[in-house]
Amino acid sequence: MQFKTKILKSINFPFFILSMALFVSTAQAQMNKIDGVDVVVGKNVVLSSDIAKFKLDIEQRSEGKIKISDCEMLEQLMLQKLLSHHAVIDSMIVTDTEINSAVERNLAFFTQEYGSIENVVKKYGFNDLNDLKTELYGIEKENALVAKEQEFINEGVDVTPEEVRIYFNGLKEKTELPEFQAEIEMAQIVIYAKPTQEENDRIISKLSQLKKEIEAGANFKIKAVLNSDDPTAAQNGGQMSVTKDSPFIKEFKEVAFSLDVNQVSEPFKTAFGYHIIKLHQVKGKTRILSHILMQPEILDSKITEAKEKIDNIRTDIIDGKITFEEAVALYSEDEDTKNSAGVIVNPYTNETRFDLTRMDPSLYARVINTKKGEITTPFYDETQQNEKMYKIIYMKDRTLTHKADLINDYVKIQKLALQKKKEENITKWSKNKINDTYIKISDKYKCEFKKNWRKVN
Repeated sequence: MQFKTKILKSINFPFFILSMALFVSTAQAQMNKIDGVDVVVGKNVVLSSDIAKFKLDIEQRSEGKIKISDCEMLEQLMLQKLLSHHAVIDSMIVTDTEINSAVERNLAFFTQEYGSIENVVKKYGFNDLNDLKTELYGIEKENALVAKEQEFINEGVDVTPEEVRIYFNGLKEKTELPEFQAEIEMAQIVIYAKPTQEENDRIISKLSQLKKEIEAGANFKIKAVLNSDDPTAAQNGGQMSVTKDSPFIKEFKEVAFSLDVNQVSEPFKTAFGYHIIKLHQVKGKTRILSHILMQPEILDSKITEAKEKIDNIRTDIIDGKITFEEAVALYSEDEDTKNSAGVIVNPYTNETRFDLTRMDPSLYARVINTKKGEITTPFYDETQQNEKMYKIIYMKDRTLTHKADLINDYVKIQKLALQKKKEENITKWSKNKINDTYIKISDKYKCEFKKNWRKVN
């Protein structure tokens, strides 16, 4: 089991690019020994891969709305590599927090797409969840570098109201005005059901006893299989490989890298529960270790208390004794939304609005019949970290599917106009950088690229 960090920020790449990257990674791993390197951009390489497979996946995911040729696919990959290469040259910095956040967000998205994390692992041909997370980490690190480089290139680029108007009228004249899907904007209040201090103490005591038994010679793997709440313990006995770049939660890595070989840690807490770790081996920058995870049980009475508390809060809001925003500040226990009046940020777009056609099905079912200004009845929810809670959601706004309107959709149209201007700026940048960057393309690609990747005079 890997350890989740809070989702903080969305990357600037659409989902199909990430899916394509996963296919590239898995295909490359399988074909590297046979075909080798097909494209080199600076210090980055693109290995042999089945471009048609990537194209088919993109078209299926976009429901036929996105059509892309083999050469367009390859050119997109090369642009990604060009931006990534120059991000390193320009000293762009990305943090583990940023990368891990993107990894967890995309794992959630893939799980929603395929029904379970096991299906995701199988779909992309990985050995296990750890293997998939490690691959995603590399992909997201490159994506983050590319996003930072794009921000650097487009620093200071903006659009005026007149440019927005001209852009909108241009779309209108060509009858290409976009259709905006039905959207909602929501805010929430969250009340957690928490384990008692006695239960926390019991877990710590149990782990301390296991530590003593292991130090006295007991088999760690057997102890993990019998005691760990990590669902993968039955397969691997809690063993895993960890590097400082691995997508594990910060507290877990800090303990892992503080141990000596054969040392067993004291019990420590993360968002997933309480752990002990035993370090088996150090291989360069990699730590081979085993861990046991134990999650405190939460009494039904604590869950009932949480429900009663949020019921009373909702009643006070409806009776006008307190506003929703005031209730968030006083009572909500969700750190991500408490300081933003409870407003929920869409993890896939990093915006406050949700497209109803792309919402998590469970959340969609909770809010679909909630009108603007209404508050849902309290409902139960829980996370993979074993957090249990009750929530209420306030419908701040909702719009119907409609053709773009310059007045009502000005902000969205402004973003589209700005994105177009930034893309044009990236195109100008890439034309210059292609000339200054080492690029080699296999002769088997007979493509007429939009950009002069072959540097033909």
